[in-house]
Amino acid sequence: GAEELELLERLLGLPGGNKDGGQGERKGEGVPVLQTNNGPGLTGLMTIAAHLVRQARKDQLLGSTAEEKAVVQQWLEYRVTQVNGGASKEDTRTILKDLNMHLEDKVYLAGNTFTLADILMYYGLHHIMVDLTVQEKEKYLNVSRWFNHIQHYPGVRQHLSDVVFIKNRLYTNAH
Repeated sequence: GAEELELLERLLGLPGGNKDGGQGERKGEGVPVLQTNNGPGLTGLMTIAAHLVRQARKDQLLGSTAEEKAVVQQWLEYRVTQVNGGASKEDTRTILKDLNMHLEDKVYLAGNTFTLADILMYYGLHHIMVDLTVQEKEKYLNVSRWFNHIQHYPGVRQHLSDVVFIKNRLYTNAH
């Protein structure tokens, strides 16, 4: 969680270092805490991520319409509940299958706009995508197309390794 939040801070152009060093991580909860100047710290990846987005005045990343906001929220929930943790091969397949179906007719998770859901899902899936075989990448073609698009979005990838896709396979409709 903490590493993702640092990536997000950099992507949003925020000065880093306003977290408590993630003491929560060592206690085994793995819940990042953000110390704000006023009041109690905010807990949880999604809460902090949304806070950072607002702090950076990039609210459009949370969705523009009520429906978009709900969809972004839904995918953030999915990201935290399904994608976090040491998912088994089986869970991973289910996640990729879900996403592949969802992305069939969409450029981004929330439709036609790039949102926080795309950013955090990209960070959450990076370690999975790195390990996929060429065959698996082709099997989850919509996920591959989306992932490739997001990793080339300005500022997103940062120090994470570039996942290589066979370009001509991503954009042919060989269903």
